[in-house]
Amino acid sequence: MPQQTYLAHGKVHDLFANIQSVMIGKEEVTTLSIVALLAKGHVLLEDVPGVGKTMLVRTLSKSVDCEFRRIQFTPDLLPSDVTGVSIYNPKTLEFEFRPGPLLGNIVLADEINRTSPKTQSSLLEGMEESHVTVDGNTIELKRPFFVMATQNPIEYEGTYPLPEAQLDRFLLKLNMGYPSAAEEMQMLDLISNDHPINRVQAVMTKEELIELQNRAAEVYVDPNIQRYIVNVVSETRRHPSAYLGVSPRGSIALMKAAKAYAFIQDRDFVLPDDVKYLAPFVLSHRLILNSEAKFEGMTSEDLVNDILQKVSIPVRKEK
Repeated sequence: MPQQTYLAHGKVHDLFANIQSVMIGKEEVTTLSIVALLAKGHVLLEDVPGVGKTMLVRTLSKSVDCEFRRIQFTPDLLPSDVTGVSIYNPKTLEFEFRPGPLLGNIVLADEINRTSPKTQSSLLEGMEESHVTVDGNTIELKRPFFVMATQNPIEYEGTYPLPEAQLDRFLLKLNMGYPSAAEEMQMLDLISNDHPINRVQAVMTKEELIELQNRAAEVYVDPNIQRYIVNVVSETRRHPSAYLGVSPRGSIALMKAAKAYAFIQDRDFVLPDDVKYLAPFVLSHRLILNSEAKFEGMTSEDLVNDILQKVSIPVRKEK
């Protein structure tokens, strides 16, 4: 068994190194993206244009030998442009289903807040249920299935903010951030002749990814840590600065993310530190601040961090 464990984690290391060969200085975002991938979750990347959101998804898709699809969201995009549509074939006198870009393995939903809520909602069923319904027929999505969506938080003209029901479907919400001066200099050197993404090769097959996902789901979570997760999430519903707290789906998401994070750390059990580290990325986009907190300049991340400081961490008791 140790040989199998080394092979699995070797694949995770190769995937990380592959992405880092293109994404300079984005170690944390890369790690968390792999966590979401292994936890069978989805990622929302929110940041200004030009910091590498789309490049991260493209590099991840090229590193895994899976079918990659891209959806460029625009105001005139229809739900059928996402899920697919049935077209009448006059030769066969029957309707034939033409699958949309959502029926891929790794899907990039670029600028998701540029399209209407009706089209945004076409992602909901697929992200949560792993199937879509077209013309009354249920179509199962491929395995593995991973959505990484991007949005620009600065330009609000002509955009449609994602509703809470759809934000809740994303396991993690991440920000890229600007690179340092040294990292930006390194980027200039890398792309001086040829863009590094053109040299990226797949380091993991579809079957290997599914195996890693199944093994990450088997990581042990102690009941005390489960109680810690529930206590943290419950506090978001009682916090005086919260208008809407985190739903039970948030508790499940935090546990799944903690399992995947422990797995890539070469552990078969979850630590309280795993939960504490991941909580801001998993919970912040699932709650709504009240007007007083917003007026005072408080953010959702501040609220989650405040709760983490107050909720007691479970300590192992020696017999």
